[in-house]
Amino acid sequence: MAKFIVHYLGGNQPASEEEGQRHFKKYQDWLTSLGDSVIKPMVPHKNTVTLSPDGTESKGSQISMSGHTLIQADSIESAVAMMKNCPFLEIQGSLEVSEIS
Repeated sequence: MAKFIVHYLGGNQPASEEEGQRHFKKYQDWLTSLGDSVIKPMVPHKNTVTLSPDGTESKGSQISMSGHTLIQADSIESAVAMMKNCPFLEIQGSLEVSEIS
């Protein structure tokens, strides 16, 4: 099976702690439903620093990437199909799915 990285981009923050907990539960349930396809779930990106070609540093991501997940699937088409039900899409986030070596 091929391995894929799924990047989480953008998305709206929950309006309340309760809403955040509901969303997180939905996300955990969805990940569980993927079974053995998930290699490494929910890897949040924190304390990001962006380095520019001129050597300057700035805090935060320039592309609003908040984390990633590693999965395995038979093909890119299968990996994308798995991601179509991801609850992150419900909060207006985008997903990028890429095959990795």
